[in-house]
Amino acid sequence: MADKRDYYEVLGVDKNADEKTIKKAYRKLARQYHPDVCDEPDAEDKFKEVSEAYAVLSDDEKRQRYDQFGHAGMDGFTAEDFYQNVNFEDIFQGFDIGNIFDMFGFGGGSRSRGRTGPQRGSDIYTEVPITLEEAFNGCEKEIKITRSELCPTCHGSKSKPGSDPDTCPKCGGTGQIKEVSNTFLGQMVNVRPCRECGGTGKIITDPCDDCHGRGNKRKTKTIKIEIPEGVDEGNHLRVSHEGNCGESEGLEGDLIVTVHIKKNDKFIREGDHLYMEQQVSFPQAALGDVLSIPTIEGKEVEFKITPGTQSETVYKLRGQGMNSVRHNGRGNMYVTIKVVVPKKLNSKQKDLLKQFAEISGDEIQHVERGLFDRVKDAMK
Repeated sequence: MADKRDYYEVLGVDKNADEKTIKKAYRKLARQYHPDVCDEPDAEDKFKEVSEAYAVLSDDEKRQRYDQFGHAGMDGFTAEDFYQNVNFEDIFQGFDIGNIFDMFGFGGGSRSRGRTGPQRGSDIYTEVPITLEEAFNGCEKEIKITRSELCPTCHGSKSKPGSDPDTCPKCGGTGQIKEVSNTFLGQMVNVRPCRECGGTGKIITDPCDDCHGRGNKRKTKTIKIEIPEGVDEGNHLRVSHEGNCGESEGLEGDLIVTVHIKKNDKFIREGDHLYMEQQVSFPQAALGDVLSIPTIEGKEVEFKITPGTQSETVYKLRGQGMNSVRHNGRGNMYVTIKVVVPKKLNSKQKDLLKQFAEISGDEIQHVERGLFDRVKDAMK
């Protein structure tokens, strides 16, 4: 998912675009890249890309998840989950619809959306705030989540222990209903989940008293997650099988944790590098000095500034940045020097600076203090 382009960028629409604008953009791009009319070697890949973007952005629930979590919010969806709300007949009038279904793996021009087995549970999304120091070192955090778990009494069967559900009379236990329709392209077969039994093929006649026939119960629990060193703002951590339960044991969804890093008073982070400012006096900048500055490790490191250092000069301290989550090693720390001019001088300091100015050939015009400054001095 990490290498995919932003869905809004793919369709060329604004993030606030309405449904009509999104559909119009998709219709134009999909017809442009449809393999029936486009000879470009990557036409099919582009067609799939714009179709996936439209499938997500045209569905309110998927679009909300994508806006909040990006591509990570789409993890766990199958091809049929993506395209189940896309009306290809409406978009591609005059094209071979069967080829489209084959392209996405639906097969044979028949839109089969029936359930072929126990369903996996949905993922849970949450966030965790950490400090920059915790991101550098890595840490362990406790997170409280509320998830659905299989009912301990019926173990997800939804029926009272000892009782069995009846076979659905509507679908005959298949969980699917076939609908045949005649179109200008010929006969189309649409297979959908049976509404009577919800696609399970079973009707619960004697529901479990513990879960009231739901097969699951909501439970709040605290789990510990390991946050690796070098993790960055917005990174997603996946904890397997800590999402909502599926229809049987072992089919739980995942917990996806988005990392947020708190603002740091000393450092600004960009990737693996750190940036900070260090104030120095005019004599230090003019004569050079050895400075001692803090690091993200909590220690101090010394480095030299050369004589004649100007304000805004940047020094690079190699290997003093963040640990990298992608490879071994560390980034750098960049220190920007800020030369500070004193606001108050005693008479001796003034005399010495005047002598320095005379030696340097600088002509300093004496600035008279204003009435307001003299009144302030009198009040002190």
